[in-house]
Amino acid sequence: MKIEHVAFNVESPLAMTDWYVKHLGLSVVRQSESPPYMTFLMDDSESVMIEVYHNPADEVPDYRSMNPLIVHLAFVSESPSDDRQRLLDAGAEFVSEDRLDDGSHIIMMRDPWGFPLQFCKRGTPMLPEQSGQG
Repeated sequence: MKIEHVAFNVESPLAMTDWYVKHLGLSVVRQSESPPYMTFLMDDSESVMIEVYHNPADEVPDYRSMNPLIVHLAFVSESPSDDRQRLLDAGAEFVSEDRLDDGSHIIMMRDPWGFPLQFCKRGTPMLPEQSGQG
């Protein structure tokens, strides 16, 4: 089985989509123009999608109050420090930074709506297309 997407019920899917496209390099694959504004966003590998929407049939989790270890969206980053500053300038919030014994550099942030984002430069790449990283 291949995973198609992971979905998140969020407060502001249209604004979040604009921010993710502008600052994280995602692209809109499909978007509904009426509530619940289901939007499918693809990463630049064109193999991973997320869906954001606002469906009041169930509550939107309070992502801002959740520990990022409960849920977060992780991105490969060539320079987590540069991404941290760039995203701080774009309204994100810094949460934590870790440098692991294996050489990995990981920064946790929150987007402007409080959703946890992780930026990873792995000491040993985890994805095949990362083999040239580092």
